[in-house]
Amino acid sequence: MSPGLTFLTGIFLLGLFGWYFATSRSRTKRILGTVLTVSLVAFCLTTLYPPDKTIRLGLDLQGGTSFLIRLTSEGERSINADTLDQAVEVIRKRVDQFGVSEPIITPQGGDRILVQIPGLDLQQIAMARQQLAQVAKLEFRLVHPETDRLIAQIREGAEVVPPGYRIETQTETREGQQIEEQILVKVRPDLLGDRVTKAFPTYDEQGWGVALEFDREGAKLFGQLTEAHVGKRFAIVLDGIVQSAPVIREPIYGGRASITGHFTEEDARNLASVLENPLQTPVTVEEERSVSATLGSDSIRSGIYAGLLGLALTFLFITIYYRFAGLVASVALIVNLVLLFGAMTMFNFVLPSLTRTLRRSSRH
Repeated sequence: MSPGLTFLTGIFLLGLFGWYFATSRSRTKRILGTVLTVSLVAFCLTTLYPPDKTIRLGLDLQGGTSFLIRLTSEGERSINADTLDQAVEVIRKRVDQFGVSEPIITPQGGDRILVQIPGLDLQQIAMARQQLAQVAKLEFRLVHPETDRLIAQIREGAEVVPPGYRIETQTETREGQQIEEQILVKVRPDLLGDRVTKAFPTYDEQGWGVALEFDREGAKLFGQLTEAHVGKRFAIVLDGIVQSAPVIREPIYGGRASITGHFTEEDARNLASVLENPLQTPVTVEEERSVSATLGSDSIRSGIYAGLLGLALTFLFITIYYRFAGLVASVALIVNLVLLFGAMTMFNFVLPSLTRTLRRSSRH
């Protein structure tokens, strides 16, 4: 069902509910109650079709991919509980972009995190591996104003790298070809990416890119940096790799900037995600393996058959014992089941989470 039709159906049902509670006539209430019940059941049946695509299965039913991530200390910064908690939260936000339900993200020991994601294909597995391992340390560094002349002389041996600078390689795509350019970039960053509050992919005549928004202090610093170096270049460096090195045409105030380069749509979306949720410490993927479904398709099929048999025996027993009232109760049970699974589908609930909830409830 399309979003527009779903919205109109919801408005219609909301109007019926309002009419049902507003009226005081018993006959009108009975008619409205019947119409509401039939409409809700029909709506839920529509959302449930086809069930193999609409009902979400968790890791224990459909399997998935498991990553064991290790946090590594950098310099004097050690791995502590706060660092681990921050990494877990960042990884959770990055995993959310895949639209999967019920990922398992848990700390393992003092410096490792176990990530289990259900239902990923090969392309998504590669994307997840990149997302989980990228620190997203963003830096803005000024380029030496005479970089072209100095690079040429350094190659000839006539000059050395100026103090406070180092040679970096920028890769650009021009007319379908990748072109590498060596530039002199400051060793110390002029502005850090921790001032970025929001990042999102963009598309213009130059292709895909990433737009950035800074906080108040970051916007002020970025404006001062661009105002003081109009006509010069500054490099946008992500995890030590120069993404682009544009020329500062004019002072940039307002707290917004953009990163352009040789990005595909997928690259731009991934980069926006990690920039908005940076990690404080470097991480490495120590282990990657497939997680098989613990129940399997045969067990799922057996569970469906057992459930249908149990329902049939229940209907038979209450119909024999209660006669007509039993038939009414059976119909009510079917309606409740349709509404339950319809709600699970509409709100993206996961089937294993419901069964675990029922098992936990039965223990108490």
